[in-house]
Amino acid sequence: MAESFSRNVPFAKAYNFRDVGGYTGLDGRLVRWRRLFRADSLHRLNAEDAEAFAALGVRTVIDLRRPHEVEKFGRVSEDHGVEYHNLVVKHVDWEQVEHPEDTLHERWLADRYLNFAEDGHEGIAESLRLIASPEAAPVVVHCMAGKDRTGTVCALTLSLLGVSDDDIAADYALTTEAMRPLTEYLLRTAPEAINGNEHMFDSPAEAMQLFLNDLRALHGSIEAYVKDIGLTDGELASLRSHLLTDKTA
Repeated sequence: MAESFSRNVPFAKAYNFRDVGGYTGLDGRLVRWRRLFRADSLHRLNAEDAEAFAALGVRTVIDLRRPHEVEKFGRVSEDHGVEYHNLVVKHVDWEQVEHPEDTLHERWLADRYLNFAEDGHEGIAESLRLIASPEAAPVVVHCMAGKDRTGTVCALTLSLLGVSDDDIAADYALTTEAMRPLTEYLLRTAPEAINGNEHMFDSPAEAMQLFLNDLRALHGSIEAYVKDIGLTDGELASLRSHLLTDKTA
């Protein structure tokens, strides 16, 4: 029987912490559980969360946020004993991008993710290299909400593992429900982050589908894109070797 775990990992102060394992990938092989996690910012993890976090055996944390975000909110505590990498995904400030009422919201989001892929390719490439390294696993990838930058890196990873676009988009869309407690928390503690920016806090599956289609249109395939930004055949082979099971589903 295939090994299985809960996808959602509950914490007191992390609201969108999930395992991306269990999906069917290349040749019917499954993405391994407990090797790659996605999350909202880990600076909120407190003493109450320490035991549960330690039980996951996390070795590496990839923080995709920009320096001013890390400076303002903090980073995962050194007490957790993980290797910490701040691999910035450069992008335009979303607050400066208009969202007219007649704009298809999914299209607006997909355009933002394409901006990550193009302007933020250095951070994405370094993130994928770490994820590809078995010595780094288990890895947690996070940004501020664990939705957009994190969603882009995880979508690319899953695509390289052969996971279908439908499953990738469905995984991304799980964030909409996970964001509810985070949104409630922000409304209590930093309402200025929410008010007027409500369009930034949902995750329609169609947005991820559009983004993946856009990237293929520009580069030919997801694998061609990651090679264009510097990943090697050896790194892709390593990614697939340690993140996919040996047996088919």
